[in-house]
Amino acid sequence: MIEDVLSGTACVQTARLGHLGRIILDKPGRLNAVDLEMAQGIERALTAWRDDPQVQSVLIESSAPRAFCAGGDLKAIRGVLLAQGPDVAFDLMNRAYQTMLHIAQYAKPVVSFMDGIAMGGGVGLGGHARYRVVTERSVVAMPETSIGLVPDAGGSWLLSRAPGGAGLRLALTGGRMEAAQAVAMGFADYMLPSAELDTLRNRLATAAAEDVFASLPPVPPSVQSPAMAEYDPQAPLGQIMERLERALHHSAQADRQDLSRACPTSIAAAWYGWQAARSAPSLQDAFAVEGLLVRYMLGRADFAEGVRARLIDRDNAPIWQPARLEDVDVTALQAVLGA
Repeated sequence: MIEDVLSGTACVQTARLGHLGRIILDKPGRLNAVDLEMAQGIERALTAWRDDPQVQSVLIESSAPRAFCAGGDLKAIRGVLLAQGPDVAFDLMNRAYQTMLHIAQYAKPVVSFMDGIAMGGGVGLGGHARYRVVTERSVVAMPETSIGLVPDAGGSWLLSRAPGGAGLRLALTGGRMEAAQAVAMGFADYMLPSAELDTLRNRLATAAAEDVFASLPPVPPSVQSPAMAEYDPQAPLGQIMERLERALHHSAQADRQDLSRACPTSIAAAWYGWQAARSAPSLQDAFAVEGLLVRYMLGRADFAEGVRARLIDRDNAPIWQPARLEDVDVTALQAVLGA
């Protein structure tokens, strides 16, 4: 089948294969970190294909197997934050959020191949598509509490709808999911060997997406970690932390280690965001709540410090302010959410 290459930028390529429009994230050196240029490239393709009868469905994928999209371009956001302030930095992030919402609300079927790393903003680009595919190479996560931010990109919506307290656990710890877990948690729909993606793409070029995915085998159930029992969705955050301290099993010990490294204010903000997303009537409303929390976190020192420690100096020794969860100003977080 002949593929028509339509356009290309420094980070997004577009093509048409049969009646399939392809959006190919093409910034492999940065693990396809989403920035304004990438968001605009995706927007242009979606707008061009909206009323094009030759395009019946859209596929978002990566040009390289290592990463679908590892998240936002956090170093660039930090630079803007330090130079121009939190309002400008948030505006850049929010424009990418609007592209993610566009993907979720697109009238034609959107398919995502979340092959490789799909974290943070990568979940925003792939996790709200109508048909979401993961492979044995997929690593899916919302790791924002480790960098002084809060689950965003619509991630809180997915986390709040995971079974039991599983999503709350992932929101607080930033834990990673492999393919079967991602399906079980509601972050993906189908699991295929990466070697079969080419065949699936070719089928989508000639058949309706609904028919193609109806023919795929179901994903076997994933075994949940025993640490789930500590994450009671009805319990206050302090009680959850107390239960984790008393728990002796290995998963709880691992979670305690992850939480000890995370930003305390981010942990509290993630808990409030997860609770708010549970009652949000729509994905768009969840994005709005996330925006309030993201803007609040950008106005604090923790985000710039977290990116410095994790991604720039890589000393993995951020100095959080405050350093303890019990010292977090929860009244400020409640005020942000109007609680």
